[in-house]
Amino acid sequence: MRKVFHFLGCKVTRFATRQELSSLKAQRLRQEIAVNDVTVPDQNIASLVDIYGRHHTYLRISLAEKCNLRCTYCMPEEGVPLSPSHNLLSADEIVRLATIFAANGVTKIRLTGGEPTLRKDIVDIVGRLASIPGIRQVGMTTNGIALRQKLEALASAGLNKLNISLDTLNEAKYMIITRRNGFNKVMRSIELAESIFDQVKINNVVIRGINDEELTNFVSLTEFRNLDVRFIEYMPFSGNKFEVRKMVPYKEMLKAIDKKFPVIIKLKDLPSDTSKAYSVQGFRGKFGFISSMSEHFCASCSRLRITADGNLKVCLHGNSEVSLRDALRAGASDKRIEAIVRDALSRKKKQ
Repeated sequence: MRKVFHFLGCKVTRFATRQELSSLKAQRLRQEIAVNDVTVPDQNIASLVDIYGRHHTYLRISLAEKCNLRCTYCMPEEGVPLSPSHNLLSADEIVRLATIFAANGVTKIRLTGGEPTLRKDIVDIVGRLASIPGIRQVGMTTNGIALRQKLEALASAGLNKLNISLDTLNEAKYMIITRRNGFNKVMRSIELAESIFDQVKINNVVIRGINDEELTNFVSLTEFRNLDVRFIEYMPFSGNKFEVRKMVPYKEMLKAIDKKFPVIIKLKDLPSDTSKAYSVQGFRGKFGFISSMSEHFCASCSRLRITADGNLKVCLHGNSEVSLRDALRAGASDKRIEAIVRDALSRKKKQ
């Protein structure tokens, strides 16, 4: 791994030593212990609460619309129409919005895309977000293709949670699913991430007839590695030509896994968790299911999303949006932005 040092005002790049890697991993572990505590709304902060009493402490921010893959379950092969670059949020706008949300009870931020590592200023953004008072967790979901060369800098800047998407352990099948070549890059990114973070999450979208026979292979990864493999039910997105017959309900997945392994343990889920967590007795890591289709988790939803072009979505899978970017660029005060957010939240549906 290469490490960047600053010496007499100049950047010097060399490979990090084993001691430096161990130190960085220890730093990440201390941060992860802190952010894994149950989030309790600060009584001194005016929390973002909807009419159903749901406290919103988790903000997902899309950093980019572009992606360097064309996953069949996500977008068409020709890609999707992209917003002009000037319509996307700048780093300053992202940080300002995050600061407003943090002042209103948000403690966790997750960076998504598109593919977030395609942003050239991602390390700067992570560092600035991690320094916002009240923000305890800065995580990222990535496909892992361009992650390896940026990961150490991201971790040093304050990234303390990481999800890497990997839908198959077969290189040829990876090319079929993603329509791109990058399997080995992702595997190397996962290995490097394990040397830095105490636990790495693997996101796996399960599609019948494509990768559903690999469930037990992914669970086997958790025997000696501290991985958290999350199987995600295939769901409709614009452009993915969704077919309900390809959706594998989580109970069917669990049944298939249970046939392979002798003792499956149900782990405790926190009220705000989206994943139903399990482990195989004696295994180091764990696995879980995100059952967005068969058993939604709307009743405990604590999440809000800001799109790359600055729209607020109070439901991750809904179509209703309100532009925070336009308000920012029109000169709105922080209080006005907060009022817009609360007004949108007041209209959030129960499910």
